Order: sequence, then C-alpha cells, then structure tokens
Amino acid sequence: MRPRRPYVTTLADVTIDRSGESAVITYRDPAVRPVVFAIGADIGRCSDAEILARFNDSLHTARAKTHGRQHVVVEIPRGRPQLDYFAPAGQWVPRGAVLRCLIDEGPEDEPLIHIDDQALSLHEFGQLLRTYAGWGMRIVFVEDDDADPPFVEVRDLESGEAAHEWR
Repeated sequence: MRPRRPYVTTLADVTIDRSGESAVITYRDPAVRPVVFAIGADIGRCSDAEILARFNDSLHTARAKTHGRQHVVVEIPRGRPQLDYFAPAGQWVPRGAVLRCLIDEGPEDEPLIHIDDQALSLHEFGQLLRTYAGWGMRIVFVEDDDADPPFVEVRDLESGEAAHEWR
C-alpha cells in the first residue's frame, strides 16, 4: 500500500499515545504512518484534543509556508560530485535533488546505474533512493547523462507514438 502524508483530521480518525515529551499520532487509515509529534514538558497537562489541535496547526503552518511559492530543486553542476558516501549507513547519498545517471547492463543482466564515476548496483541505487523516502520522483530518460534537461510535455500518447521526439 502506498503511504500517504499526514493530514488535518479529527479525534475520531486518530489515536494519540504519549511517549516521553512526544505524542504518537496514529491514523485509523493504515496508509498513513504514525507520526511522532514533539510537544514538550507540558504534555502531561494536554488533552488529546489539545495535542491534535497543535498537530493540525503545525500542518496548516507548513502548508502556509509553501503556498504560492515554487519548489526549486538543486542540480549539482557537471564536474562536481553528485554523491557523498555516508559511512554510518554504509551507503551513497545524493548531494542535490537531481541526479544525472547513465543506465548500463551489469553482471547477470542486472541494471548498473552510473553516477559520475560511481557504478551502483540496483540494490545500492535503491538504498540511495531511501534518502528521499516519502517523497515523489519523476524519471526523465535522456540521450546520456550529460544531456541538458529536456522540455517535458504532459499529454497521453496514441498507440505506437514515440515517447521522444526532436522539435
């Protein structure tokens, strides 16, 4: 089941447990993961309704901060490393939010993903993607990893129509 983001809700749709100075808000909708929401030392004096009101307010505040603003992602310039090795987790992590990759065939016909001079197995690439767990992703196929970002046109294709063209 695809996880959903937490949303503004009512007490009828969640259960609230306390853990130290935090509240664990569990939606009855199994597609929404439980949320650990920091309250502070006064958690013992807060009712479930007060905790949920604070939580809902935090969701409204987060949405208000992005309303009317454009989401800008950073692509690391060519010639600069796109990945860092994060030793505590034993895996590569992206430095930016755009990855230029080249897909190749590895051993036993498994895809091999090249990012800069690093060749990642499908498993290693999957571990790298976990850095953005909970986010969405769009994959754009280009001629090679040095290609400039293409113009993206959103429309359906007729049967047999090419998904790439030059204009």
